Amino acid sequence: MLTDLHVPGDSPLHRVRPLAKILGLMGLCTGVFLVDAGWLVGALGAVVLAGYALAGLAARHAWAALRPALWVLAAIFAAQVWIAGPAAAGFVVGRFGVLILAAALVTLTTRSSELVDGILAALHFAPRWVPKRRIALAISLCLRFIPLVRSVLAEIRQAQQARGLDRNLSAVLVPLVVRTLKTADEVAEAIYARSFD
Repeated sequence: MLTDLHVPGDSPLHRVRPLAKILGLMGLCTGVFLVDAGWLVGALGAVVLAGYALAGLAARHAWAALRPALWVLAAIFAAQVWIAGPAAAGFVVGRFGVLILAAALVTLTTRSSELVDGILAALHFAPRWVPKRRIALAISLCLRFIPLVRSVLAEIRQAQQARGLDRNLSAVLVPLVVRTLKTADEVAEAIYARSFD
């Protein structure tokens, strides 16, 4: 079953219009890649963390957003250390960390249905040939699949730990891929049955 990342609340950030959040996220993403000083990236990161506090979200929510990406960030850091040195590596990883936290903050404070409405509003002035509803649906499904994959992964890891197979990567990845693809097929069939165009 597809679920929502949204954490209910009545904070000022929860009440901001979805379109404003999306535009703010786009502006932040642009700003993170335009700045060329580490302290500016740190300042943007502090602003994002202040947003978590303003929304009444606990530190565990920020950690839950970063944790799945730690291996990727570690790989990026190692590659950048090899190419450009530790300072540049920390700068690049800091950029990605800020982006991940900011995107998670938007999804945590906005219902998926509201995000879809916000995306449709943002695409309002796009050319008529742009498939606005399909783009909004695709983004909505991506957001809903994130918690689904997390929960399935947790279930599989617990089951494989009970069998003593938790260190066997294929014993975890194969059932995860199979169950995820099965759910994707079910969702596709449901969309087709409703004649979504």
